[in-house]
Amino acid sequence: MSTPIRIGSRGSQLALWQANFVLKSLQAAGQAAEIEIIRTTGDRMQKDDFVPAPGADGKGIFTKEIEEALAEGRIDLAVHSLKDLPTLLEPRFALAAIPKRADARDAWVCEPYWALHTLPLGGRIGTTSPRRKAQLLALRPDVEFVETRGNIDTRLKKLASGECDALVLAAAGLDRLKRTEWVHHRFSPDELCPAPGQGALAIETRSASHPVDEARDYFIRDALAVLDHAETRFCVETERIALGMLGGGCSIPIGVHCVPRGDSWRVFAQVVSADGESMVTIDMEAPSSIDSETLGQKIAQDLKSRGAVDLLSTAQV
Repeated sequence: MSTPIRIGSRGSQLALWQANFVLKSLQAAGQAAEIEIIRTTGDRMQKDDFVPAPGADGKGIFTKEIEEALAEGRIDLAVHSLKDLPTLLEPRFALAAIPKRADARDAWVCEPYWALHTLPLGGRIGTTSPRRKAQLLALRPDVEFVETRGNIDTRLKKLASGECDALVLAAAGLDRLKRTEWVHHRFSPDELCPAPGQGALAIETRSASHPVDEARDYFIRDALAVLDHAETRFCVETERIALGMLGGGCSIPIGVHCVPRGDSWRVFAQVVSADGESMVTIDMEAPSSIDSETLGQKIAQDLKSRGAVDLLSTAQV
């Protein structure tokens, strides 16, 4: 193919790390590729003075403009953090590859207090995530929260300047940007259950049913096949199916974490009320023969049977 593969990405440090990972992987396979930076609604929301629209739940805010460029043929593929994607893609798009997942856990970042339980009474934790807030309140009802928008370095600077006492961030982002010296504790899934898809990348293309250039689009999807990691795809599909069945998005506190365990799949899932006072959890194993859709549905049904719907309805009020 004479024209390089055009990779669409946000311009943040982490997004560019992710795009360059795909770029280098394609180049290693003998493909010419280049990156095009696209500014998204989510990037504008990172500014402290941005006021989200009433009722905005965060779905698609980091992907809308990139998907528009993809649909119009201005780029050939988009690289996202999988947890930023809506649980159901539009028919125009497909997930051509999901590379092997990095650490899905949340990380505790706090220089003087190296674990949540050592933080003084009323400590201020920087996070904008409703899931993290609810899960942290379940462990420490006394803590307070500080809105900390911006990229990883911006948040670390806010911590260093004393705007908050601690941060909780995705471990994968800190690992990828080589900021691991800031990580003092990685929460196990039964402490803070990760967001569905956390730690995984998504490589999005046009679907076969909505090509811009049928031959080129087929070539792109074929070139990306080598990057797809079967175990990771199964796990994140399971997590996202469960999330979708619960009606979840970025704005409600749901965690689902699936990992391979020998000849089975181990799943931990958690739904927490916004105030952290009520919680529904499941910890289960499923045979390796099960498919991701069946497992995701079972997770959601089990959570619903234990009262998750009531907790979610209060979280969305």
